[in-house]
Amino acid sequence: MPELPELTALTDFLDERLSGAQLTQLLMPSAFALKVADVPYESLIGGTIDSVGRQGKFLAFKIAPSADAAKGGGSTGPLYLIVNFAKAGWLKFSDKQPAAESTAAGGYFAAQMGFSNDGHDYGVTLTDAGTWKGLAIFIVRAPAEVHGIAELGPDPLDTGFGLDEFSRLFTHRQQIKGILKNQKLMAGIGNAYSDEILHTAKLSPVATASSLDSHAVERLFTTMKEILEGAVREFTGKKPSELKPAKKASMRVHGRTGEACPVCGDTVREVTFVGTSLQYCPTCQTNGEILAKRGSGDDA
Repeated sequence: MPELPELTALTDFLDERLSGAQLTQLLMPSAFALKVADVPYESLIGGTIDSVGRQGKFLAFKIAPSADAAKGGGSTGPLYLIVNFAKAGWLKFSDKQPAAESTAAGGYFAAQMGFSNDGHDYGVTLTDAGTWKGLAIFIVRAPAEVHGIAELGPDPLDTGFGLDEFSRLFTHRQQIKGILKNQKLMAGIGNAYSDEILHTAKLSPVATASSLDSHAVERLFTTMKEILEGAVREFTGKKPSELKPAKKASMRVHGRTGEACPVCGDTVREVTFVGTSLQYCPTCQTNGEILAKRGSGDDA
């Protein structure tokens, strides 16, 4: 699932090219992906992209409706096309208007958009490579109308989110990996970056929050900021097609089961769960202990 660093780079890339653009095409061949629509999605065509932004792990297109749509009794205020990529979703970006028939022949897509901006044409295709299609689209009048956005915790890179606020999350017995991934506590970190943060901070993914002393919490906070900020810097300016490979290449333990830890040389291990897994280094993180397979009820 895309996480904060690559989504931040993605929104910067899209906003630079699409801010001020007219939405000239919008095709949704499957009703499954469209979860909420305050207005018919076709009414967005002709609208102007005010901005492209990020809300946690959601992508948000802010769209000013066209004058014709407003005259026809449609919305006069901005509308938002919100995308949750889920586990296997992403997008394809091109420097030309999409050809619906050729893209459809090339495989499944959830939505296809065409844009025109000051003489330049662009195309965006929302794709989902998963066996079970989880990518979701919402058309709403305010981002908070999307339930997942309304419940988001603070952004970990927000300048107003400091050590005091972070420390208050570590007062109970929930596992620390679960805290880092909990979108209601902090918005934007998923399975991959929680693995990377915990490895660099030299903390076990199954340690409980209440077991950490203040020095460990501060180390975890500093590490989290450094890793996320560093990834954002590294990814900014890359094309959407380059972001997933760049993320994979930057991982030190996540997705590297059986490989050597780049810090100590020990073998990176994996713990599997229902539908997911985590990776860690025994020497760096668990004092050499090999973690057992966890049950589906464990919070990791």
